[in-house]
Formats: sequence, structure tokens, C-alpha cells
Amino acid sequence: MSKASSEASASTKVSSFVLLAIFITLVVAIMALILAVQAYSMESYEVATILLIIGFLGVVASSYVLLQTRQRMIRLRIEAPPITTTIECKKCGFKAVREFQRGDYIFKEVEPCQKCNEKMLITAIYREVREKGKPSFPF
Repeated sequence: MSKASSEASASTKVSSFVLLAIFITLVVAIMALILAVQAYSMESYEVATILLIIGFLGVVASSYVLLQTRQRMIRLRIEAPPITTTIECKKCGFKAVREFQRGDYIFKEVEPCQKCNEKMLITAIYREVREKGKPSFPF
């Protein structure tokens, strides 16, 4: 797994404490619903009603928190900006920009120049950062 994808997955992970709290709330709510059925069968209607309310509220609350946590993870998902490599010819000064390839490093000699057939040199490797709401080209 690449470093960029591990950073993205680390930022979208849910805290184990939150998941444990949701799970415990769900278990307590289900137990309250089961006890409500037993209390209803013993004709203790007030206790059964209270346990039903507690059970349904617990199920609704845990479902809501789980849904909100999932929505938050979707909003927090960060896309890594593309990495770009700039290649220049030492002889004629021709510049080319391409997507980063594994093994690229600065001052590495790569493919021959399109104009003069001399070896080209990687001169820059960078991430293109685009700000939200702003166009990527000037007007």
C-alpha cells in the first residue's frame, strides 16, 4: 500500500472507542427490548413500556451515531493531489511535464529529447495543489 493511500485511510478511520460505545448501546437496547417482552408476558405493563422506550431509543441513537460517523468519514476522505515530474534537456532546453513514475528522482537521466535526441534530466518533482473554489488557470 502506498504512503498516500495509508495517510488517507488513517484519516478516515473511526475511533475504536466510538465503535465500542455504539456496540454497547446497541447491546443494552436489545437487552431492554427482550426484557420488555418478558415484562409484558408477566403483565407488568408499566415496566414493559419503559423498557420498550429505552430499547427503541437505544437502537435509534446507535443507528444515528453510526450513520453520522459514516457520513463524516465520507466527508473527510482526502484525495492526494497528483505528483508531477518535470524533465529538461541539458542541450536544447526543451521541457516536458509528465506524471510521476516509481523510481523517479531529481537529476536522473531519462528518455531522449524529442528535439535533439540527447538524454533528458529530471529537474523537479512536486505535487500539484489546487485550492477549492479557485480555477486552476488564471483569467
